[in-house]
Amino acid sequence: MSGSKLFGMPANAGRWLLVLLGLSINICLGAVYAYSVFKKPLEALFNIGATQSNLPFMVFLAVFSIFTFLAGRFIDKLGPRNVMILGGIIVGIGWILTKYATGIGMVIFTYGVIGGAGVGIVYGGPVAVAARWFPDKKGLAVGLTLTGFGMSALITAPIAKNLIASEGVLPTFGLMGIAFLVIVVILSLPMRFPSPGWKPEGWQPPLSAGGAASVSFSLGEMVKTRAFFGVWLCYIIGTTAGLMAIGISAPVAREIVGLDAGTAAMLVSIFAIFNGGGRPFFGWLTDKITPRNSAILSFVIILLSSLGMLMAGQGSTTLYVLCFCGFWLCLGGWLAIGPTATATFFGIENYAQKYGLMFSAYGLGAIVGGIISGSAKDVFGSYVVAFKPTALLAVAGIVLAVVLIKPPKRI
Repeated sequence: MSGSKLFGMPANAGRWLLVLLGLSINICLGAVYAYSVFKKPLEALFNIGATQSNLPFMVFLAVFSIFTFLAGRFIDKLGPRNVMILGGIIVGIGWILTKYATGIGMVIFTYGVIGGAGVGIVYGGPVAVAARWFPDKKGLAVGLTLTGFGMSALITAPIAKNLIASEGVLPTFGLMGIAFLVIVVILSLPMRFPSPGWKPEGWQPPLSAGGAASVSFSLGEMVKTRAFFGVWLCYIIGTTAGLMAIGISAPVAREIVGLDAGTAAMLVSIFAIFNGGGRPFFGWLTDKITPRNSAILSFVIILLSSLGMLMAGQGSTTLYVLCFCGFWLCLGGWLAIGPTATATFFGIENYAQKYGLMFSAYGLGAIVGGIISGSAKDVFGSYVVAFKPTALLAVAGIVLAVVLIKPPKRI
């Protein structure tokens, strides 16, 4: 396999198979988005409250974001395959060890720390591969690659629900961990970057199109720009709202709207379609209308969804579904806007490191979102209160996007 051939075919065609492999790997990594299915069984097993049961999810996402940054340098130096194989092994170990947890503290360590670290190590690989092989379609390729992460709950939530019912919550972690280890390691084997100087047939780099960087920024130069802080702050806001909603989708359906557990799990799977679809949609949109305008659109949707949930109550099934589709769509959207804006504004040289740093916003969003939802339930007695801060944050995001998300200039 060379820079001109992939899987025995011209690279222009073969590169799409790398996107498919990345998408499939991300289905395993994105099983964290099915965590709300585990939440209630863990509360019952360990006799804990909403804030404590949120901790594995929060820690997982925070550690995930940290290791995405740490692994970025090694992906650029060692290549994606070796790093992704290592990460896949760690992912599996984290899930498998959770089977033996004796309390929520051990779940936080095995699932949250070990599992989150493994996902972070793998995650940057498919994103960097897509960005390198698709300089002509960065947003679309990265978005499609990440569709698997967003749509993972469509597959993993019903699997987890059925396994929990038949095997118990802790054995379910173990069984899924074995599957993830095998799948991620095998599918990582063909992952690689193009040869230096490779470009798609018939494509020429634009001089400065759609806000694209005419030259590549180094990591140090990137962090000195207003554009970096604009995208980073907006990324925090977008993921705070989205990850908060994902973590409480099933409990809100049952406690606020009055749906049964089966319906709640089924709706989580439907929401996952929007999370997955938000990535190629917003990736394509970011290519077309610039990162700033895509960001503004996402915050308008988050604002409307937050206001809608503030009016929800028993029986508000349609309103609940529409609002949570909006939250999941925009979370998927930010996981395309963020990497696409990073490549567009700052270039693809050492991209894994640059996006790894940008991705720290995701970890902060997980922490803030978890605190908001847990506090709303434990302090105020209702998850509905959590949608007041997300509405305010959406307004702040619109302002930040207008002021800061612009093509960068060197300082």
